[in-house]
Amino acid sequence: MRRFPFLRMAALASLALLAGCGPEKKSVFPPAVTLQEVAAKPGSPWHLTLRVRNNSYGGMSFDRFQGTLQVGQLGGVLLDAKLDQDIPSFAADVTRVDILPTPEMAKALAELAAKGSSGALPYTIEGSVTATPEKEDKPRTFAVHGKSWLSPVPGIPDTYRSP
Repeated sequence: MRRFPFLRMAALASLALLAGCGPEKKSVFPPAVTLQEVAAKPGSPWHLTLRVRNNSYGGMSFDRFQGTLQVGQLGGVLLDAKLDQDIPSFAADVTRVDILPTPEMAKALAELAAKGSSGALPYTIEGSVTATPEKEDKPRTFAVHGKSWLSPVPGIPDTYRSP
């Protein structure tokens, strides 16, 4: 009767050792894409700075972002950015994208600028990011959704930032 608990303990110890022999897997979570800054001179293309955050426990190689930017309740503008960035775990990096805003978007930003630094304009980014997680051979596509506010930057005309 005493051999059974010993055999049970030996079997559990063997299983624990075998489990530790496999390759280390790091948890992969969807990244986040947000607007960091918008430089928007009237009558010119907008220069967007997108912030790409890796929310995974391992590094990821980011290839491309495709999606839409919606300012306020207005229609969206397509975004397409080639990223070519390796971002370590729980870190972020930025990329630049130029867009041509709709006249309504330009008007909304002009109205925001007239309010000064106390004004805010909501925005939404939706789309997908293609990235290859660390220790994987094939890229994955992750859906991303971001919502926040743009506010004028005090002292820097035609520049707006998100918190």
